[in-house]
Amino acid sequence: MNDCLFFGQNKNPKLIKNEPNEITKPIQFKFEFENENENEKQIKHISSSDFRTIFLFKNGKAIEYLKNSNQNPKKIQFENIQKVSLTGLFIEVILTIEGNVFAKGEDINPNNTKEFTNISSLIEDKNDRIIQDVVSGYRSIYLLTSNQNVYGIGSNLFNQLNPKRILTQKPILMMKNVSKIFSRDTSNHVFLLNSNQELFVYGYNEYGKFGLDDPIRRKTKLIQNLTKIQNIPKGEIIDIQTGGFHSIMLIEFKAKRKLYSCGHNRFNGLGKDEDTYEFTEIKSSLFENDDDILEFSVGNFHTLILTSNSKLIGFGYNEYGELGTGDTEYQLTPIQIKLPELRFNEEISNYHILCGDGKSFLYYSPPSFSNLEEDLIKLFRRKEFCDISFKTKNGEIIEAHKLILKYRLNQNENQIEKLKEIISNKSVKESNQIFEMIYSNNSKINPKLYCEIKEIINSNEKIEETMKRIYLNENENEKDFIIERKEKQYKFPKLILIMRSELYRGMFLSVTKDKSNKVTDYSELSNKSFQIFEYWIYSNQIKDEIKITQEIINELEIGIDYFQLNQTNPNLFDLLINKFNNQNQNQN
Repeated sequence: MNDCLFFGQNKNPKLIKNEPNEITKPIQFKFEFENENENEKQIKHISSSDFRTIFLFKNGKAIEYLKNSNQNPKKIQFENIQKVSLTGLFIEVILTIEGNVFAKGEDINPNNTKEFTNISSLIEDKNDRIIQDVVSGYRSIYLLTSNQNVYGIGSNLFNQLNPKRILTQKPILMMKNVSKIFSRDTSNHVFLLNSNQELFVYGYNEYGKFGLDDPIRRKTKLIQNLTKIQNIPKGEIIDIQTGGFHSIMLIEFKAKRKLYSCGHNRFNGLGKDEDTYEFTEIKSSLFENDDDILEFSVGNFHTLILTSNSKLIGFGYNEYGELGTGDTEYQLTPIQIKLPELRFNEEISNYHILCGDGKSFLYYSPPSFSNLEEDLIKLFRRKEFCDISFKTKNGEIIEAHKLILKYRLNQNENQIEKLKEIISNKSVKESNQIFEMIYSNNSKINPKLYCEIKEIINSNEKIEETMKRIYLNENENEKDFIIERKEKQYKFPKLILIMRSELYRGMFLSVTKDKSNKVTDYSELSNKSFQIFEYWIYSNQIKDEIKITQEIINELEIGIDYFQLNQTNPNLFDLLINKFNNQNQNQN
């Protein structure tokens, strides 16, 4: 089911019919689909420029709303779309799951502006044609390959591609060893981040939005050579987004994420009351000690921020109501925006924000079940539950989970041995990416690595459907079992129970007698007994240092059959008794 809020400029294109041209408070966005069910409308990403807005859905399809068009949205001809990126001047860019990039527009193919060209196939090095990310500037496109190289194509009017100011209709190599690219549809410049967290720029430095605190460079608007940005706080750069006159950076430190901005403060885009020519922190009482920044988005002149405490915060330009405050007053510093009650009772981390040109979106984008993306990675990164090790080419150890691998790798021990051979030739970073792909069945992380392991990964559709039916229980919102304990409820992920019941055989018995999602028999367990029970569910074992008493056995014996899972051996009660007997023998 779709859950998307919209506010801001509602014309050219008219995104919501029968609504005013300026929508100053968030309202529900509804698609005008025909003959399609709700599941096919789950939003994966939104791209919005001055000329069009594109919605990309979980099923790999996309639709676009065009400027100066009163027609219903138009379907984009591609399927298996991983990402859509828009430039500021009529260029549309499509990245497919296979790692190919298609683009159309005058700066790509002036002889045929309406047909898509496979620009990734134009890279001279044939071994460097698998693309893992694509980012658009105003009239330029930047391609990040699976080998961590960045190529540029399109207009080079502001030296944003290379020192020679020429139009290029073939991708040219800009920089090697790049981990992330940052630009946007109104930008004539690009930020490039390498694996050592060093930040470089190319392009137009008007208004000081590069963060180069250097009077000479501030006057020199064109940065013709790759230039390193100095004086950045020592943390991990998560994201950089650029507006019309400024740039905003999100940096993660050990315990906190912080926002920094630089550039010209026209239309209050910096979140503070003065121009600044190096990245300085945006401070606000709204960013509390226990409230962290999940993500942010920058339009031309306004910014929205989503926090872990479900706050939506904004500042900047508000001519069309794009801040969602109910008025059109500009905001110099961050202000909290009141949201209507969201339809999904989900964690705010499953929501995303997008600032377009004079418009804003807040949309729900759950992890797709078929990939088990967030759940598996979150639940099975815990080292205490790992039971198999792999050694990388650097001699470092990567721990994994044999139960998951048996399911994911075609239930075959030989496939695990093949995986060991692959890992032994990879770096730690590549090895972690491979395990993330295996855990989540996600081919989008690094297409080149995926090609190496795809033959050994299980893709049995029947089993996937069994997983889906059991996990979701025919109801998307019922992903947890609820255990009521004294004055609070404890959510227990169904996924854990599925994996512990040897899911690769498609076996699963009801875990409650009445087949409900609520368990009450554990409501009076002591904390010690409940910790033992929780650890057993996750690991199918009991910690060695835990001392078992008769009281604990008696407590856990009550209602224990509620969580007896088919094919799971040994069960909790057997482990308790064996542990108890061994303890007594050792004492004697």
